[in-house]
Amino acid sequence: MATLRLILGDQLDPQHDWFAHCDPGVVYVLMEVRQETDYVRHHAQKLIAVFAAMRDFARRLRAAGHRVDYLAIDDPDNRQSLPANLEMLLARHAARRFEYQAPDEWRLDRQLAGWAETLPIPAGMVDSGHFYTQRDEAARLFAGRRQWRMEHFYRRMRERHRVLMDGPGRPVGGRWNFDADNRKAWPGLPREPADRRPVHDHSALWATIRAAGVDSFGEARADAFRWPLNREEALAQLDAFVADGLPHFGDFQDATSRHARRLFHSLLSFALNVKMLRPQEVVDRAEAAWRDGRAPLAAAEGFIRQILGWREYVRGVYWAHMPDYAEANHFGHRRPLPAWFWTGATGLRCVADAIGQSLDDAYAHHIQRLMVIGNFALLAGLDPAALHRWYLGVYIDAFECVELPNTLGMSQYADGGRLASKPYVSGAAYLDRMGDHCRACRYDRKARTGERACPFNALYWDFLDRERDRLGANPRLALPYRQLERLAPAERRAITERAATLLAGLDAL
Repeated sequence: MATLRLILGDQLDPQHDWFAHCDPGVVYVLMEVRQETDYVRHHAQKLIAVFAAMRDFARRLRAAGHRVDYLAIDDPDNRQSLPANLEMLLARHAARRFEYQAPDEWRLDRQLAGWAETLPIPAGMVDSGHFYTQRDEAARLFAGRRQWRMEHFYRRMRERHRVLMDGPGRPVGGRWNFDADNRKAWPGLPREPADRRPVHDHSALWATIRAAGVDSFGEARADAFRWPLNREEALAQLDAFVADGLPHFGDFQDATSRHARRLFHSLLSFALNVKMLRPQEVVDRAEAAWRDGRAPLAAAEGFIRQILGWREYVRGVYWAHMPDYAEANHFGHRRPLPAWFWTGATGLRCVADAIGQSLDDAYAHHIQRLMVIGNFALLAGLDPAALHRWYLGVYIDAFECVELPNTLGMSQYADGGRLASKPYVSGAAYLDRMGDHCRACRYDRKARTGERACPFNALYWDFLDRERDRLGANPRLALPYRQLERLAPAERRAITERAATLLAGLDAL
């Protein structure tokens, strides 16, 4: 009489309490199902990476002596949904108990909880043991507060976990946040570190996925695959980042360049989000690098803030506000995504590079996602739900509890300010200051109107103008609204006309 334990594709943590000892009465089940490949259209590399990591995880569990039942995508017994497969497996193993780890997606959480309630046998959910916080911790912290702000949450986390602290209420260096020091454009030196990730040949797996009829987009790169298979490879990637990337991460974390795709970013988010790595060990390594003199404080703090602060915070926002959060659309934006979101074929050089890289690598760093693609989407009034589905599908590290609030809240301000204190929008001046794409673009970064004028400029001022009632009183937008007021009436009319022309022909940009 077995206990059946479900492991989802983003729960590949060999350090979980479940695996502390082998129990012949426990069967672990992993499954590749169309339910999960098809609920949004996924990048080919995301499908390959998750399936390859799941298969490696199952092999390692078996090698450690655990019982494993693995349903591949082409298994004739695979019913292609979690509940249907679990019912079959319960019968196959004569199971008398069912257990699963807490999912990181509201959709799966509700599905598994509802299905477990129908079972005639005991069923239970355990914590994944991954995050610093519980699902409802942010909601409890901000109970009764009109606005949530990450900075308040982050400081509490730093104090509670004694990260970068000299004592109670005393952050190292005398400051909680070194963000102002981390806004340099990259001049080309120091050089982007070599990519030390291993190369895998997953051609056979990719052929299996395609033969099963799974739809996808983006470049598969199956024969030269660079994403980690397991914890050992993820740890090696962490080592490489701490040695080569972290020392310069802070200076250039907001930079973009057409000459460097990774710059000094860690590319650890996939390994973190499928739980090959735990956030605590990543934070500890970054802090140790600073204390040992191997990285500047501003770099270590900026990196730690992304994990201990932002990642935990957006997860708290997600669980506090779902399922309604997924429908948030503060500005009522409804335009479909331009066709070049699926090809990268646009004359806007910064956007073409960011989307093209996303399609090629299933990855783009946070400034490309926020201030290039997301900025354009918000200025152009693209449907935030459609953009969310695109982000969730295209990025290898996109799992909904962290992706959805980042897209709808941070990037699109679709939640009306629950997550961010202002919309993250800009004209071409910011993009030119932080990157080098404008010099190779067919559009003029300095012009607001005219056929060669950068679309970001007219769309930026038009967005502020049309959303004055919603945004005009925001103190963080006081300066651009004063600038807008100083524009001559004729120029404002020309901007409005230019924006209307652009919005009517987004596919042709």
